[in-house]
Amino acid sequence: MKKFGKLSYAFILILALFVSGISFASTNAASSLSVSQALQVQNNSIQTVEAYVVGKPISSTTVETSQFSDDYALAIADHVSEKSTSNMLYVQIPSQFRAGFGLKSNPSLMGKKVEVTGNLTSYYSHAGLKNTTTMTLVSSGGTSGESSSNLDSYYQTATGKTGSALKSALHTIIDDHNEISYDNVWEALRNTDEDPTNSNNVILLYTGRSQSKTSNGTGVDSWNREHVWAKSHGDFGTTMGAGTDLHHLRPTDVTVNSSRGNKDFDNGGTAQKEAPDTYADSDSWEPRDEVKGDVARMIFYMAVRYEGDSGELDLEVTETVNNGSAPLHGKLSTLLEWHVQDPVDDFERNRNNEIYTNYQYNRNPFIDHPEWVDLIW
Repeated sequence: MKKFGKLSYAFILILALFVSGISFASTNAASSLSVSQALQVQNNSIQTVEAYVVGKPISSTTVETSQFSDDYALAIADHVSEKSTSNMLYVQIPSQFRAGFGLKSNPSLMGKKVEVTGNLTSYYSHAGLKNTTTMTLVSSGGTSGESSSNLDSYYQTATGKTGSALKSALHTIIDDHNEISYDNVWEALRNTDEDPTNSNNVILLYTGRSQSKTSNGTGVDSWNREHVWAKSHGDFGTTMGAGTDLHHLRPTDVTVNSSRGNKDFDNGGTAQKEAPDTYADSDSWEPRDEVKGDVARMIFYMAVRYEGDSGELDLEVTETVNNGSAPLHGKLSTLLEWHVQDPVDDFERNRNNEIYTNYQYNRNPFIDHPEWVDLIW
């Protein structure tokens, strides 16, 4: 057997360590950290982090979520609905990435998943990532759906609860959503209610008609913005909050919307001329069978989202109809029947995901967990 000299052994050892080092570095570079991991590794090491865009930092404790002031920084988090800055990583955006990843130039990036590489070190006196070398859009969000593991995490504090405890837990989860203006509702509805078979159209709630996205307005056959929880039931009008909450705003035919007015929901009445599968009497409205469950789950959402805190109205579902300006909506027993009669479908799921990912960053829990309706009411 041939023997190696001391120099040869030393060379082989150095070569082995060198190759091992390269392999180890490549393994590390290939894996991405979560924000929760990155927050613990603020040692100036070069790392890659994958997370959702949740705002633009302007101080150690404040991020902008709309009307962004510049393109210089991102706040990213493990959950698209994250509101606590302590769970966010602040990312410095170098000049070469600002046109593509700055929020002032690209506000639609809110809620999208990105992958960024740089030095994990303090930025804005907050845990951050600086000297960014790569920025990549990982997911465009939208209607692709939300994984069951993400939903489990989103609803973690509600799991196992019933009755008022469940309602309170869900309120806390979906409260304080990102609010949009009433003018911006037009464009949002073009995306949330897009016809899955024709991307140029939206589906109108009560008639079921597929109609051009650009045919909105006040004309007889135009579509407008229907408040499923009638805005006079609490007199919240079109103010940001309940008045612009996309989880109960839907495109509807102008004249059909006018016929509905502020009626409560119940069975019976006379068939409507432009919506023959929809019925109405003096104080109630019965939508077509295909959206009865949609309507019920929108009403249940509103009753959980608005509980009278933070200066907001306390909206409640009631067994009465003809509720006028009271912050009440009925009829509870009928809505419960409709919820069972018309189960959640893909259109609702896609709509829920679109609102959560691209607009309000909150969800309708009764679309994700229909069984919770019976556990509360």
